[in-house]
Amino acid sequence: MTQGKAFEIPKSLVWRAYHDVKRNRGAAGIDGQTITDFDANRDRNLYKIWNRLSSGSYFPPPVRAKRIPKGDGKERILGIPTVSDRIAQGAIKLYAEAYLDPIFHEDSYGYRPGKSAHQALATCAERCRTSSWVLEVDIKAFFDHVSHELILKALKHQKMPKWVLLYCQRWLRAPLVETADEMSWMEREVGTPQGGVISPLLANLFLHYAFDQWMERHYRWVRFERYADDIVCHCGRMKDAEHLRSAINARFQEVGLMVNDQKSHIVYTDTFKRWNVRTCFTFLGYDFKVRTLKNYKGKLYRQCMPGASQKAMREITQTIKEWRIHRSSRASVEELARRYNVTLRGWITYYGKFWYRNFSYRLWSVFQSRLVKWAKMKYRISTRKAEHMLLQLRKSNPDLFAHWYLLRASNV
Repeated sequence: MTQGKAFEIPKSLVWRAYHDVKRNRGAAGIDGQTITDFDANRDRNLYKIWNRLSSGSYFPPPVRAKRIPKGDGKERILGIPTVSDRIAQGAIKLYAEAYLDPIFHEDSYGYRPGKSAHQALATCAERCRTSSWVLEVDIKAFFDHVSHELILKALKHQKMPKWVLLYCQRWLRAPLVETADEMSWMEREVGTPQGGVISPLLANLFLHYAFDQWMERHYRWVRFERYADDIVCHCGRMKDAEHLRSAINARFQEVGLMVNDQKSHIVYTDTFKRWNVRTCFTFLGYDFKVRTLKNYKGKLYRQCMPGASQKAMREITQTIKEWRIHRSSRASVEELARRYNVTLRGWITYYGKFWYRNFSYRLWSVFQSRLVKWAKMKYRISTRKAEHMLLQLRKSNPDLFAHWYLLRASNV
């Protein structure tokens, strides 16, 4: 043990956590400090974090609450820790994750090294072809109601060191406030803030015991994919899905959670037509439903496939409209490309993975129409001339805009 320190915490953990936080950037916490501000006195700040963690005297500051509107008119509260607190959380997370991740279920995909949303989507698509029914499970406000007691019990069961338990407990209880001027800072008794560095690991640990292991004990034959609190289960018959839904409802009530009945559905995914049943479900921003496809011989066939969800495409369209590209008539075309390509590439990378024709057409047409409008406003030309100008630009510099790739990839 380091001389004079209560806990033996390697400095390398803090250093690695710092680089993770710097790479991810992120907004300032309740103290207003940015990563740039932190770097102004980096070494001293990092030593201070390590020293307090090692001595047991580290107490997390309140977490800044940021309200994000949801599509249903409600709000999601995102918790933004300070830069220093994100580094401290990251250090403990790196240590705990090395021991906890190997025990997690192979079909748990969320926020795990070596796992991704695309892997979960591919597995889900494959299983939809062999099982006719799907039960999609939505947990009501999971991060707001997860039990502190059960998380700490799970950490103790995994024989985590005393300092991991101590700091996880402090982070779970850290107040969530909207401004630094709030007079009453109440510790939380349930929930873990979305946005905390260690929150996804604690959520995975909780659901490992609350759901994954429970399914292994009672419904070993039912295959599922879980990405954090988003769950899809595959059943062979409708009555099996109905029975499983009742059992899962009861199970989550046992651990202090509720299933959102309005967003949890039993869905039919086979190609044989049935009436009066739901035939589409959404998982990780993709709509799963039976689609008409074409094989390599040019023959049509039907199969359940994921494609960018209608909700996601509406949000993308709305975002592009809000950019008001046509108002940037003083900007050059190169400036526009630098301004929007990162976001465009992000959409293409995520939503262009599976059955991309509808998605690629929507993204292409919406963004391209805004570019045409921009060219008309900037050069005071007709729509036809603006389209021709952009066509010539695309031929001479096809990689200028990220969405132009879609034209070559899908022959839009």
